[in-house]
Amino acid sequence: MTTAIVLGGGFAGVLAAAVLARHGGDVLVAEGDRYPSGPLPRRGLPQARHSHVLVTGGARALEDLLPGTLEALYARGAHRRGLTGDALILSAEGWFGRHDTGAYLVSCTRALLDQVVRHRALAGGRVTVWQDARVLALTGDAARVTGVTISRAGGPPETVEADLVVDATGRRSKAPRWLAGLGVPEVAETVVSSGLAYATRLYRAPEGLAAGLPAIMIHPGAADGRPGQGATLFPVEDDRWVVTLTGTRGGEPPAREPGFTAFARRLRSPVVAVLMAAATPLGRVRPYRDTANRRRFFERTPLPEGFLAIGDAVVAVNPVYSHGMSIAALGALRLDRELTRHGGVKPSRTPELQAAVAEVADPSWRMAIGQDSRYAVRDDAPPAGTAAARSLLSRATLTSPELATRLFHAQTLIAPAPERERTP
Repeated sequence: MTTAIVLGGGFAGVLAAAVLARHGGDVLVAEGDRYPSGPLPRRGLPQARHSHVLVTGGARALEDLLPGTLEALYARGAHRRGLTGDALILSAEGWFGRHDTGAYLVSCTRALLDQVVRHRALAGGRVTVWQDARVLALTGDAARVTGVTISRAGGPPETVEADLVVDATGRRSKAPRWLAGLGVPEVAETVVSSGLAYATRLYRAPEGLAAGLPAIMIHPGAADGRPGQGATLFPVEDDRWVVTLTGTRGGEPPAREPGFTAFARRLRSPVVAVLMAAATPLGRVRPYRDTANRRRFFERTPLPEGFLAIGDAVVAVNPVYSHGMSIAALGALRLDRELTRHGGVKPSRTPELQAAVAEVADPSWRMAIGQDSRYAVRDDAPPAGTAAARSLLSRATLTSPELATRLFHAQTLIAPAPERERTP
């Protein structure tokens, strides 16, 4: 019997597989797509061509899990940008001052990140990958998951037994339906949609501007009833920039030229439009609309032993916050620590593992729905006054390095130091 089957061979899946293999198991990864031969966008990843960054907490977790990975990324052209010292950030209330907060982000294409992490995570021989493998159902019953039914390359269904099945299939996970097929009660789910949409394009940077350009972030600033509109520009490998334009309902960025460039010119600051005009477009504009915040409360469900969901399958926040991969890395690190504490993979412990994974993702979830409450139509709206309080705090952070440091630590998922480690 295989020790574990990981459903989904993306970023979250390969990190989970690396953790499980480290704890003495033979691991099978069932990936519905086929991996590209190089650092190229993966066909089955809808966001493959859009902006992707690792924030501080996620970068540190990735390095803990796979030491040397950040240096490998930098060697291939990834960029590290300090916040706010190496960034230009225009909030809804104004420009942030530039100083060292200890927070940072790592920017590169998703294709490069996936290739480097996949290569390092799957090394060692304990992990087998089935590509073009479609998951049909879980096997077992409401008390115990015993394996998975899979069709490989369109072939006949086959059942693979395992001590543990890990769902890492992302925000479009079918796990609630699979569990229902075993008689498990419905998994509670909350969806908070801000109506935000975005569109992305790659550019060749002009000579001399590629390496040292700050990260640029213009937050959507809704005012006077107008829709919020913003942009980000991040340097990536091979002397390129990735530009993403964002807009809420009624102000979505166009999906093609000339509207894409005209949209950038209408933003509250011209900086992104000026840089776009100096650069060379590479390929077409790529739109994206699936930006809802989604949380499945697996930890509140009487789950069968031997099943665990991780990554975006549990909590998937609005992609503009750039938390998805970092939450996946932090979740895998927490899984590693919990398996160490429990002495390896034990199916009876999976409800505890599920609670631990959900706990890691909770700060990101709360931050995202707090921010998106300005635009969202939802049943569980935050208490009255929350938006006003956030606006006051945001204005204070513009002039206070101490408050800005606290803000960016929270936004980049840096865990607070234990009480005994905090300075008076």
